[in-house]
Amino acid sequence: MLGAAGRVGLEICRGIAASDDLTLVAAVDPRNAGKPLADLGIESSVSIVGATNDLDGSIVDAAVDFTVLDAARENLAWAADNSVHMVVGTTGFTDTDLHTVRTSFEKSNCIIAPNFSLGAILMMRFSEMAAPFFESAEIIEFHHENKIDAPSGTAMMTAQRMAAASSEWMEDPTTNEILPGARGGEGPEGIRVHGIRMKGTAANQEVILGTAGQTLTIRHDTIDRTSYVPGVLLALRAVADRPGLTLGLDDVLGL
Repeated sequence: MLGAAGRVGLEICRGIAASDDLTLVAAVDPRNAGKPLADLGIESSVSIVGATNDLDGSIVDAAVDFTVLDAARENLAWAADNSVHMVVGTTGFTDTDLHTVRTSFEKSNCIIAPNFSLGAILMMRFSEMAAPFFESAEIIEFHHENKIDAPSGTAMMTAQRMAAASSEWMEDPTTNEILPGARGGEGPEGIRVHGIRMKGTAANQEVILGTAGQTLTIRHDTIDRTSYVPGVLLALRAVADRPGLTLGLDDVLGL
């Protein structure tokens, strides 16, 4: 587990440790190097190390990364060099990053998903399905006060999929923006995306679609970070059978 002592990392460690078919063999977190996972409430004999270079790659079949972008790039390179499968929840990768992953993962595989919550994955799919039947759409994503990138990877993926499903969207009527940015960011096909950061929330998203006389709101709420664990475990079980790079969990879920 890479980013083992983070809020999501701890929940994933707990989920792996509790599973019948997966074994937690190593944990990496530079701020907690040397600390036993047991001290953090995880039923495991593993102690945290500070970097992937401190690991014996031969004992690792697959790694999960929930870190930050720069660390994730380094972790992906390490995994490719050591023939380790990767499941990545870190967001913010550029097209260049994804090209690098595609070309470097020759002896192992990689799944990168902007969201591992099964409900969020279904929310994106439902939004994509609804897009051709509506003329306007806006996306509002809500995240906790420590999230540093905006819009979220989930919001951007949602907008991209909706834009791919339909190019027939109403033009924004705004001609006078009193406060710059009041209309949010302009995503693919002009779909507006709004990022909200505040205390008291974890990760939520609304997709609002409108046409004559009606609106449709598709919303997903993450109540607790444990919501990511089933999707991560599903990806861990599937990654060895999915050559190269897989983006998102839709194919894994058969959507």
